[in-house]
Amino acid sequence: MFYDELVKGKDPERLALVDAQGSVTYGELEKRVDHWARFLQAQGLLPGERVGLFSRNCSGFVTAYLAVIRAGGVIVPLNFQLAPREVAYILKDAGISFLITRQPLELKEALAEQGLTGVRQFQYEELDAAVDQPLRPVKRQETDNCTIIYTSGTTGRPKGAMLTHRNLLTNARAYVEAVGQRPEDRVLCLLPMYHCYGWTVCVTSSLLLGNPVIIQTTYNFKTALRLVQAQKVTVFVGVPAVMELLVDGADLRELESVRLFISGGASLGEGLGERFSAWCRRPLLDGYGLSETSPVVSFNQPGHTRFGSIGLPVHGVEAAILGPDGTVLPPGQKGEIGVRGPNVMLGYLNLPEATEKAFRGGWFHTEDVGYFDQDGYLFLVDRLKDMIISSGENIYPREVEEAIQAYPGVAEAAVIGVPDPLRGQAVASWVVTEPGAEVDFRALRRTLLKQIAAYKVPKKYFLTDTLPRNHLGKLLKNQLRKQTLKILEKDRTAGRAL
Repeated sequence: MFYDELVKGKDPERLALVDAQGSVTYGELEKRVDHWARFLQAQGLLPGERVGLFSRNCSGFVTAYLAVIRAGGVIVPLNFQLAPREVAYILKDAGISFLITRQPLELKEALAEQGLTGVRQFQYEELDAAVDQPLRPVKRQETDNCTIIYTSGTTGRPKGAMLTHRNLLTNARAYVEAVGQRPEDRVLCLLPMYHCYGWTVCVTSSLLLGNPVIIQTTYNFKTALRLVQAQKVTVFVGVPAVMELLVDGADLRELESVRLFISGGASLGEGLGERFSAWCRRPLLDGYGLSETSPVVSFNQPGHTRFGSIGLPVHGVEAAILGPDGTVLPPGQKGEIGVRGPNVMLGYLNLPEATEKAFRGGWFHTEDVGYFDQDGYLFLVDRLKDMIISSGENIYPREVEEAIQAYPGVAEAAVIGVPDPLRGQAVASWVVTEPGAEVDFRALRRTLLKQIAAYKVPKKYFLTDTLPRNHLGKLLKNQLRKQTLKILEKDRTAGRAL
């Protein structure tokens, strides 16, 4: 089966998409996909040619995604928050000459800086223009690349993960099976469609089952609640920050139709999971994945949820904990999470060395540290690149962050390593306090010394109003490191050394 065939064979009268502009049935979606595919071929799109897609969530995004693939192209969804220079970088890296947008983009100067010419923009309305020629069949296989997802680039230039029809479809099926999504469900899509998590969990899973996708174009908490009620949403998909907003600011009567809550994109955490469950008493499931794995690797399942874990590997996906030499470690031991299965990407576009490194030893290396418990539940410890080595000891920031966040008055904490002439690295922490609260860092340090090993306790503390995060709530530690180094360069006594 090919990805664009998801909309074929569905009840043509069944609701497929709902956005601010109206509703689209599966019959209407199929016709529009076919028309847009013919338009793109008429404009000269060749098999395997890459097409950029820059847009906020809307029914046009879904149509364009499917149409490009049906026409034989490779769709490259772009983060609509990117600046022109960042867009131009991806256009050049992916060799894109066709760009589909919701609104015209001013890219002339940015394209000139990259030495690019000949990039043609098409708005959704233009793809509706009359086309005389029929759709030309394209020779293809399920293992062909059909989409390229650019990683967030939180630690450098984004990399293009090349995914296949098989990657996307098998992963959506495994996800649906894991969480128990049903053909009668109505799924709210408030997550950005350009991201692999939102696309697979909200859109692909729904198209697979013939569910309606209720699309929120611009995220707003109150608007989301109104959509839930107006459209009788049964599956609410969000990130941990949204789940926290629900606990703190929603009336359960506003969520009466929802039978299943899904969280992803960042760690839910044991505390929030238990608090949400006690408040709502309906399933809240979270899991783990990466763009390179289409993205779902593991998920908690209804009746088998273990808050604090990232669940059980989904059907067809094999995960292991790998030691430094690539050997598989037993339950309880920490190491790098390795993944293999039909969901794993072909490789990184234009980066053969990075691809070879990522796939060494027959596993895709996630650069995430985790462990399995005796029951087979996977636990995420930290990012391998975020690990701090101080005086030869390995320190996982997440463990320290959880200890700090348990201290009265602390809302959030982020722990990073900073250069230290004596230890190699020293532990530093950025702290966000709760409204109106004050935190005595000396008292905090004394408390931490009773809870975690002394070498893990931060030596430097910094206060901030907010921590930098990306669109899915992931902490941008690279930004924090740069910010910290700038402060330390200006004043060697900045922060509070204890």
